[in-house]
Amino acid sequence: MTAARTPIEREIHRLLPHRYPMLLVDRILELVPGEHIVAVKAVSLNEPWYAHISDAPEGRDLGYPPALLLESWGQAAGLLAGAGPTGGMAGEDSVMLFGGASAVEYARPVWPGELVTHHVRLGRVFDEALMVEGEARCGDEVVMTVGQGLMAFRPAAVLRPTSD
Repeated sequence: MTAARTPIEREIHRLLPHRYPMLLVDRILELVPGEHIVAVKAVSLNEPWYAHISDAPEGRDLGYPPALLLESWGQAAGLLAGAGPTGGMAGEDSVMLFGGASAVEYARPVWPGELVTHHVRLGRVFDEALMVEGEARCGDEVVMTVGQGLMAFRPAAVLRPTSD
């Protein structure tokens, strides 16, 4: 049985500006706009950060870079922020920014071949920002928790340089 793709999955490229090699969300499993998202990242040795693995010394740690795990989780948060009731902030003339994260804890490395599910829950919503929280899991095992993340929306004109 093949799962049908949801309309929001077809819009990953519309909602996120990221492209190869920095688009780090592969699929959306569940999305309740204004509430939560479960998105998937498949970690593979085919990714650019593993390109020189054959040149690496024996015993090199092949764990997925923690900064990229957080970036991937942040992209899932961006999909939640851009969908549904909160998506009104992300209009044509605005840019979504991941403002930061606090209380981030890594429980263990993620290895090539593992499927990471990002669970992001919406917290508070402000005029031009929102707070998110959640975790990343491999199977039933939590591999990273995010106590709080900040997504902000700013007018694109403010962020673009002007020619004087």
